[in-house]
Amino acid sequence: MFRLTFRALPFLLFTVPALAQAPVDDGTPNLPDTIPAFPEQTDAPEITSGLRLESEVITDTLARPWAVAVLPDGAGYVVTERGGTLRHITRDGQVGPEIDGVPAVRAVQQGGLLDVALSPDFADNRTLYLTYSARDGIAASATAVASAVLSEDHAALTEVTELWRQTPASIVPAHFGSRVIVTPDGALLVTTGDRFTPENRTLAQNPVRATYGVTIQIQPDGTPAQDPIIERAQPGVLSYGHRNIQGAAVQPGTDILWTLEHGPAGGDELNIVRPGANYGWPEVSYGVNYNGTDVGTGQQAHAPDYEEPRYFWDPSIAPSDMIFYEGDMFAEWQGDLLLGALAGRALVRLDMDGDMVVGEERFRPGGRVRDVAVDEDGAILIVIDDDPGRLLRLTPAR
Repeated sequence: MFRLTFRALPFLLFTVPALAQAPVDDGTPNLPDTIPAFPEQTDAPEITSGLRLESEVITDTLARPWAVAVLPDGAGYVVTERGGTLRHITRDGQVGPEIDGVPAVRAVQQGGLLDVALSPDFADNRTLYLTYSARDGIAASATAVASAVLSEDHAALTEVTELWRQTPASIVPAHFGSRVIVTPDGALLVTTGDRFTPENRTLAQNPVRATYGVTIQIQPDGTPAQDPIIERAQPGVLSYGHRNIQGAAVQPGTDILWTLEHGPAGGDELNIVRPGANYGWPEVSYGVNYNGTDVGTGQQAHAPDYEEPRYFWDPSIAPSDMIFYEGDMFAEWQGDLLLGALAGRALVRLDMDGDMVVGEERFRPGGRVRDVAVDEDGAILIVIDDDPGRLLRLTPAR
């Protein structure tokens, strides 16, 4: 392991009030004339905490890592690699061999082994949950979630049970989502993507036919966690009209699910998920298609027909996972959102006032930040998506 320090960037010797007048400079927006639905919906003032972060490389030998979960009682971490392997890593950086029993995945392009989360009762039952692109026939795949029991020696998974699978499967190996969040009462919240192509993405508006671009709520045994919210929709659908949700978190002290989804060129969204709500994709967007054409009819505002995002970015930062920070190590960040940015190659802090974003700060750890977690002592863990990829531990520099 080795350590380095970095500051929030850009590091400018201006006063805080001067910094607070302008948003983070991400470049030229794709839709420069966009009128947000409310003033705090985009381009929050850039803030600078003045904090330097020390970065400890726990390991830099991973192959396209996607997610990390913190094991209790100092037992280290489990990390997914998109190629289909799950590994145990000790706190001092020893990387174990492939854990046996991982479900078979179709690891093509964006597909593979994706998220990992622990049961609230992991210390007693050693149950964890995985999301992945499950094989379907010769060339198709679908986002799926499974439960499994991790052995005491971290060598194998047993009792592997697929709990839910996206329908229909698609041969397009893109836009799988996918995060799994375990609520305090044990229910599972799963996010999916629209499967990318123009033909597939229209199904994000049709939860009766497909579970593309939706959030799902299920019980730990895979049964729907609530009565149908949307008439005739697929079982478990909580919300729909999403593009590609790669970040999700339940706000502490509430049962409110927040999600992060990739826009096309611009239009990345931070959303509060409301049961039964439609988030508009691919009818409306605060971005444009990659070829510069309008999304849908070109309408940007989501309301009144669709749910407005709480915040959006243009140009895109390609947001990944997020957490609401809770911990003692960064006391001033309590309740703030920390999220990864792939294209933005940053750890992003959103200063929150209730459900409003009132400031944005960037830290540059040197790579595509795929996942964010909080260690047992309050340190921040991030996963750098690369080959070789890294698991980093961030603490305030002395």
